[in-house]
Amino acid sequence: MKGLRDKLAIVTGGGGGIGRAICLRLAKDGCRVAVMDLDAAAAGETVDALQADGGQAVASVVDITDHAAVAAAVGKLRGEHGAIDILVNNAGWDRGAPFVKTSPEFWAKVIAVNYVGPLNLHHTVLPLMIEQGHGRVVNISSDAGRVGSSGEAVYAGCKAALLGFGKSVAREVAKSGICINAICPGPTDSAMFYDGTGEGEFGERLRAGLERAIPMRRLGQPEDIAGLVAFLASDEASFITGQVISVSGGLSMVG
Repeated sequence: MKGLRDKLAIVTGGGGGIGRAICLRLAKDGCRVAVMDLDAAAAGETVDALQADGGQAVASVVDITDHAAVAAAVGKLRGEHGAIDILVNNAGWDRGAPFVKTSPEFWAKVIAVNYVGPLNLHHTVLPLMIEQGHGRVVNISSDAGRVGSSGEAVYAGCKAALLGFGKSVAREVAKSGICINAICPGPTDSAMFYDGTGEGEFGERLRAGLERAIPMRRLGQPEDIAGLVAFLASDEASFITGQVISVSGGLSMVG
């Protein structure tokens, strides 16, 4: 992709699954990657994988729900590595269950990771991008936020909120040369998918039903999302902002 070489990209939740695939793809296209994750070991494994493949990477261990911690981590990356060109808000968390069987404590954690975390990253990175006069933000939302998903009500609400937030901020910063777009994965073969759909018979039924419903008759793979992230982060997408694109094998076809 044009314009990615030597750019610094922060990828939250880069320690595994979709996040690791995104890190690997951006590194292959020449980015320097800051692998941001709460799990130090997982972040380190991703960094090792990128470096073994000839990429440039650094681990950034941080709790994205903590604004002060995010600000400190972003400031450190800026000081040590220069301009922050790309932000990929990928980190997420959920446990599948019918809404009426969940608790306010559970809601708070889902909201903190899936919505407050991205707010914290936007709030600390966007001022730097505005100062630079350029930047790309790619938010990994979910088709659950576009069309709903049984057993994921609060998570879906957060992902819908992230879409509305991203569109609004995209309008605010477009004049500063910053593009903000969102990707909505459908069911994707990752630990997050299995956690989010729940355990036991409920989870098994939900996963089987989703896979049958996908017109392409397979789950998405993390690499299916990573390629689109690279495109939206590149110069190829310099006139695209405020958009939402599903990667779902045709499960959702939202106009």
